[in-house]
Amino acid sequence: MTESTTAWPLWEVFVRSRQGLEHRHCGSLHAPDAAMALQMARDVYTRRQEGVSLWVVPSAAITASRPEDQSTDFDPMADKIYRHPTFYRLPPEVDHL
Repeated sequence: MTESTTAWPLWEVFVRSRQGLEHRHCGSLHAPDAAMALQMARDVYTRRQEGVSLWVVPSAAITASRPEDQSTDFDPMADKIYRHPTFYRLPPEVDHL
């Protein structure tokens, strides 16, 4: 990369495939603005008509959980019985649920 392109902000690229309903992260690129990032993402990530929709998001706008917070953020909540409907009686007609 040249010195001028490393000064460009980093953009995250998300593509929605023909079969999918959700956008999936497919990579990153440097671009000077959103319009150029979208054009570059189209050229790089959908050359073979893989997608039907593109999102480009500035990397700086993404907030992520920290790996060291995994136990507090993602542990099962077994101690919160109200989240599990174990104390309801189901009628026999819906017992298969």
